[in-house]
Formats: sequence, C-alpha cells, structure tokens
Amino acid sequence: MSSGLPLLEDLLPLEGRSVLVRADLNVPLADGPSGKVVVDDFRIRQSVATLSWLQEHGAEVTVCTHLGRPKGAPDPRYDLAPVRARLAELAPGVELLENLRFDPGEEANDPELVRRLVEGKDAYVNDAFGVSHRAHASVVGPPALLPCAAGRLLQREVEVLGGLLEAPKRPFVAIVGGAKVADKLGVLNALAARADAVLVGGGMAATFLAALGHEAGGSLVDTSKLDACRALLAGAADILLPSDLVALSPDGEANFGGHPEAEATGQVAVRGQDLSEGWRGYDIGPATRAAFAEALAGAGTVLWNGPMGVCEDARFAAGTEAVAKAVASCGGFTVVGGGDSVAAIDRLGLAEAITHVSTGGGATLELLEYGDLPGLAALRAGRRA
Repeated sequence: MSSGLPLLEDLLPLEGRSVLVRADLNVPLADGPSGKVVVDDFRIRQSVATLSWLQEHGAEVTVCTHLGRPKGAPDPRYDLAPVRARLAELAPGVELLENLRFDPGEEANDPELVRRLVEGKDAYVNDAFGVSHRAHASVVGPPALLPCAAGRLLQREVEVLGGLLEAPKRPFVAIVGGAKVADKLGVLNALAARADAVLVGGGMAATFLAALGHEAGGSLVDTSKLDACRALLAGAADILLPSDLVALSPDGEANFGGHPEAEATGQVAVRGQDLSEGWRGYDIGPATRAAFAEALAGAGTVLWNGPMGVCEDARFAAGTEAVAKAVASCGGFTVVGGGDSVAAIDRLGLAEAITHVSTGGGATLELLEYGDLPGLAALRAGRRA
C-alpha cells in the first residue's frame, strides 16, 4: 500500500532549503496555573522523528497543524501557544504557524490559502496521517506545487495498516467499538472480508442485536441500518456480539455529552442481550469480556478501534479496560487506533505492550475501508524533487 509514496530521502539534498511540514498536533489541552497546557503530547512526540531528520539534513522547518474545531475564525480556546511551547522543547528551532482552521480556506481547500502556505518554501512533507482522509488545503494542495514526500510517521502508519489488509499473521482478530453503527459499517464489511473474527462492542452493538430480533430497551438503534447489519451477520465472517450488557435503569438520566465529568444516574445492572423498556446498555458485560478475551488469546494479528462502552464513566469502563488488557497480552502483532482506545491503553500503562499505536481515528478506518486516502493520492500525484 505504501508503494508509490515519495519518501524523505527523495527530497535530498536539503541543505539551506525551507520545508513545510503538515503535522497533526491536534492534542488535548487543559487549564494550567499560567494558562492552557498540553495534557497528552503523544502526537507531538510522534512528529519529532521527521522534524529532526529534516533538521539534521540542513533544512529550515516550518510546521502547520490544526487544533480543535474553531469554525474558520480565530478562537482563543484553540490558540496554538501551548502546543508551540511543547514543540519547542521537543524540536528546538522548528517554527509553528497559527491554527490552520482559523482560516475558512483550510477546510474549503482554497487555492489562495495553499499559495500562502507554500510561499517561500522549497519542499513539502505530509506527516499528518490523522487528517490525510480530509481533502483540506494543507493536505492536498501543496503536493501539486512543491516537491513532496511522506514523513516517517505517515510512512509507518501506511505500512502497518497496509499489512493488515495484505498479509496479516493469522488468526487475525478485529475489535470494533463506538457509538454509531453508520460510522463503522464500511470498515466492518472490509474487515469481515479479511479477518478471522470481528468482535463488535460499544453503542453500535445495539443495532446489531436489534437486527437479530433482540429487545433494545432504551438503547439507541439505527433502524435505517438494520438490513445492512443483518447482511453482514449473514456473511461468512465470524462476528461476535455481546452476550450480556452493563445497563442503566429507566429511572436514570444520561447526560454524557462527550465530557468525562458528566455522569448518568440510576441503577446499574448486568443484563442479557434483551433489555426491558427504558433500560439502556452502556458497556459489555462480564461474560462478553471473557468471550472477547478468549477470542484474542493467541491471535497472530489484532486491530482494535473504538471503546466497548461509555468508558469515561468508571461504571462503564470495565469492558474497554478488559479488551485493552487482552490485546496487550495476546502476544501477536497489535494495532490500536482511535482516541478512546488509545487513551485506555495509556491509562493502564500498556502502550509499550502494543506493537503500533496509531495516530489516526477516522483516517485509520477509511484507509482500511477504501485502501487509499486523499492525502496519500496527492503525494503520489505530486511534484518530485
């Protein structure tokens, strides 16, 4: 899958040349004693290999990135000052431009923004795998105007994920979670055609269970995807669904909103695949955790993307944590991607036990589903040194 991508070596010589690097430094921030600070610098650290290589070969390096969703206008909440400070510690001498998404031309792929970005630059490097599924100005524009290459991080991501599709060591087990089945059906179909087993968790499992005739209670079911779920389950792939659920009683009130501090009230109990009226599943139950761990034991290759439940609430985190431990201990080639999955691995101190922790969420899924991304296609079609 990585064949045809220009690499850093293709840009040599670089002495005295100015290089624009599109990185993905979209990292979480929190309020500190003197303003906002970076609370997880994983993506910044992952960019250092490319930046250091360019500097070692004499290049002047300018980085551009987005942060958050400022909706095309400056927003102090998404100022890059804390990211700039951490980057200066890890890669001294690298310049960081202001948040790309402060300009509406970024998401609109405006040629004028592309022109401004490349002005005075001699080469372009895409090291932002996490946004390479977006046809944004900083991702697909510069390769047409400057000699271009894939950075070390992008190169590694494509090689690893390509290997999952092309020649995984078997048995190959995929675990897919998350809330919305519509977001994952495409990649589930792609994985079902290649994996020996696919384990389905998270909120989207409710739609699969409903497709088999189970009562969903108050769980969210995407009725428009029931037939698609039935078709997937009727295929040749071995798809494991939850056999039990950690559910919240109908007298409870859910108000997560994506915020870790928000909680749901009410009685929590383990239920089977059928939920009574009002009961809502928020995690996989103990029997499912054991079954998933058994399926992962001895796997040759594992891909995990997406939580098994609302893991920001400790009452519904056991499923995600059990999967994290099972993936880390399976002994095979393991790949973990997606914010909640990576966060669980980090929280449990298991990152060193994972073969590859991906910086991509949506990019990972789209590459597995379609086999290519707009950012990769732009590099292949771009200018050469």
